[in-house]
Amino acid sequence: MQPFILDERLGRASESIFKLGLCDLRLARDSRWPWLILVPQRPDVSEIFDLTPLDQAVLTFEQVTVGAALKKATGADKINIAAIGNIVRQLHVHVVARFENDPNWPGPIWGFEKAVPYEEEAFQAMKNRILEAFQ
Repeated sequence: MQPFILDERLGRASESIFKLGLCDLRLARDSRWPWLILVPQRPDVSEIFDLTPLDQAVLTFEQVTVGAALKKATGADKINIAAIGNIVRQLHVHVVARFENDPNWPGPIWGFEKAVPYEEEAFQAMKNRILEAFQ
């Protein structure tokens, strides 16, 4: 079996903040939205149906858990969860907090203008808020 290797684009665009049972939980570096990315730590997987049935169930549980924690941490109006992968084929699931006054509400976040990097202090504060919401 091949080892799990994170796609370098996911590595550049996000930082690992917590390891769950199946997924590496990553915080996107784009400060426009509180944006988490779940990456199942399985090699050569691009679709949810490529996972074993057990891993599919675990992924669903982790999506729900992460979505609830993100909503608790941010007070978002809506949590968007999507596995798109048109550019980065490695299976990853976006969990994004949306607000009615955010930069592209109610439109999608993908392809909307350029990412706005976090200041380091703001990134750490968001990371801590999210991690605290799991408790």
